[in-house]
Amino acid sequence: MAASLAHSRSSRTITKCSENLVRSYRVAKVFRENTDKINSLDYSSDGSLLISCSDDDQIIIYDCEQGTSKNTINSKKYGVDLIKFTHSKTTAIHASTKVDATLRYLSLHDNKYVRYFPGHVRKVSSLNLSPVDDSFISGSYDKTVRVWDLRQPNNVGMIQLSGNKPIAAYDPEGLAFAIGVNSDSIKLYDVRSYDKGPFASFKCPGERGCEWTGLKFSPDGKLILVSTNGSIIRLFDAFNGNCVQSLSGVLNNNASPLEATFTPDSQFVASGSTDGQVHIWNAERGYKVCVLDGDHPSAVQSLQFNPKYHMLASACSNMAFWIPTLSAD
Repeated sequence: MAASLAHSRSSRTITKCSENLVRSYRVAKVFRENTDKINSLDYSSDGSLLISCSDDDQIIIYDCEQGTSKNTINSKKYGVDLIKFTHSKTTAIHASTKVDATLRYLSLHDNKYVRYFPGHVRKVSSLNLSPVDDSFISGSYDKTVRVWDLRQPNNVGMIQLSGNKPIAAYDPEGLAFAIGVNSDSIKLYDVRSYDKGPFASFKCPGERGCEWTGLKFSPDGKLILVSTNGSIIRLFDAFNGNCVQSLSGVLNNNASPLEATFTPDSQFVASGSTDGQVHIWNAERGYKVCVLDGDHPSAVQSLQFNPKYHMLASACSNMAFWIPTLSAD
């Protein structure tokens, strides 16, 4: 696997993924260190490392170039969810599943907390780091989205919302962030003046009884992806709020918060499913390109494409690394 990933460095900045390429993805390595569901994963910005966290309170760091697990950190006291690398590969932020809803800033090389971020009084539902600076945003069941700075413990701003589980994400340029509210609307805020309210609001009716569970921009900033606890993924135009695609066909028979994600060139969308498979669609036209079988024994709740290499990671209680069998050239 290391040789295959090293070969993919010739396309270090991915410009184009073809349908044949994504159809050719196959599992190259499976890791079975976890005893419970992996609930979140994130790549370092240079694509060299992957970090995961799980319901068994483990944080595992993987070397993507070598295809190995590099380090394991236990978070038994606070639990761990929604883990994100900072702009440094040696630190991460994460939400807590025990004790309280405090966010925590962790040094990965010595397993010590750099800082705590108290404020939320209920479970954190989303956590997203700015792509351009040390700001980050968090949404919570306490009906707030809070704006933070890694350098200080108290939130630097707060938005009170009507919905009890807001989901939020920065756009790729770090100029704005979007908040999904009540599973039926998206609000856009300028990072410099979010206290003045949203500069745009879109009503985005969804499926009845279907809850929004995740929101992210496409890497080119043109689309907003909303994942749900149902079998539908929606793509909205980031400028006018129109629903441009409803991607269907994923099995989700227990209302799991299945993560969906874009390829780095924004051309394709992938999602896990409760039957352990990975579904991939053409983002522009909405048709399904392929269904990949990674032999996952349970629901694939977390998955992401590497931002630099032609590589996909998908996770249930196992972690699978996928690479294409066709050349990326």
